[in-house]
Amino acid sequence: MSKKTIAILTVILAILIDQVSKIYIKTHFYLGEEIKVLGLDWFRIHFTENNGMAWGFEFGGKAGKLFLTLFRIVAVGAIIYWLRDTIKNKFHNGVIIAISLILAGAVGNIIDSVFYGIIFDTPDGRGVATLFAEEPYGKMFFGKVVDMLYFPMYQGESFTFFNAIFNGADSWISIGVVLLFIFHKQAFPKKQETEA
Repeated sequence: MSKKTIAILTVILAILIDQVSKIYIKTHFYLGEEIKVLGLDWFRIHFTENNGMAWGFEFGGKAGKLFLTLFRIVAVGAIIYWLRDTIKNKFHNGVIIAISLILAGAVGNIIDSVFYGIIFDTPDGRGVATLFAEEPYGKMFFGKVVDMLYFPMYQGESFTFFNAIFNGADSWISIGVVLLFIFHKQAFPKKQETEA
């Protein structure tokens, strides 16, 4: 399999898994609903949404949200250039998969931000959202990012270890970064010094 094919398949598969899981959660869970996976306290599906920043931080209201989305689109362009360069220079497959996962994660969250506001509604009370709703909840570029993966490893009275709620796209970015650390020598080779 060629390096280009590996990259394309990785990106497509990762985006599909991310989007199918988000659409399923949004159309089958009400906001705030939580279930324990296999009855485990430390692995839960908890449906929440945010405006697109990690840990649910806000960034300058609507103008900040638009800036963040546009910045991500520009960043995706840079990641595509980086990926094409690694394929062209025949980098290790681990590096190509790492960059492909980072790209897929960035695209996955951009899809939420750009399109979810115009294809989903916001149900009242404990209802679930409708895909391709007649009255969507927002405008293009102002959608909310869907998060659902929750791993509260330890819960004390005033402290929860690993209380982040995230999604598949966030996972792909994290896995990609870890792979870049593992394959750092292949990803960032030192230039050979030429002897005079």
